[in-house]
Order: sequence, then C-alpha cells, then structure tokens
Amino acid sequence: AHALHVAYGLGLNNKWARQGGNPFADAKWDEAWKTSAVSEQEWKSIRATLAAEIQGWSDVLSRPREVSDIELRGMIGVIVHTAYHLGAIRQIDKSIRGPREGTF
Repeated sequence: AHALHVAYGLGLNNKWARQGGNPFADAKWDEAWKTSAVSEQEWKSIRATLAAEIQGWSDVLSRPREVSDIELRGMIGVIVHTAYHLGAIRQIDKSIRGPREGTF
C-alpha cells in the first residue's frame, strides 16, 4: 500500500510538472490503502511503476524551473512525504532494513 501510494502521488506530481494544471483536484488518495496483499507479479509491477515515477520526479527536480512559492512548498512537501513512506517501506520489509543495533 505504501509503494502504491508513493507511486500514485509521484505520478500526479510528474503529470503536474509535464502538463501543469491541477492533477490533484480529483485524486483518489484512499485507493492504495485498500491493498493489503498482492501476488508476486503484482508486486513486481508495483515496484517497476514506483521506480519509474521516482526517476521521473528525480528528473523534474534536476532541471531548473520557475515555480511560485506555493509550488515550491508543494515540491518540498512531496520530498518529505515521499521520504516518510520510503522509510516506512524500509521498516516493513525486513530484507531492506538497515543494520541491527550493535552490528554497526
């Protein structure tokens, strides 16, 4: 659910960066949270989508552009919000957690 949520949110931000306007107006933020289990193939697809959206957002951030104050605040908020969810994913998935206490 965290991965779907992040991919969806970054997809909206990438759409905003490409097309402008307000792609968030009719966003369905609750959809991702309805997911509690996926197949191996679905998980692979979710990870691929997430990777593509992260790369897209990274590309947006790497190119200088003029933005209003509210857009800049929104962009910073996206960075912080995404970091929160990526940290949650890291905590949930034992295979990608950091070192255990006392092992570093």
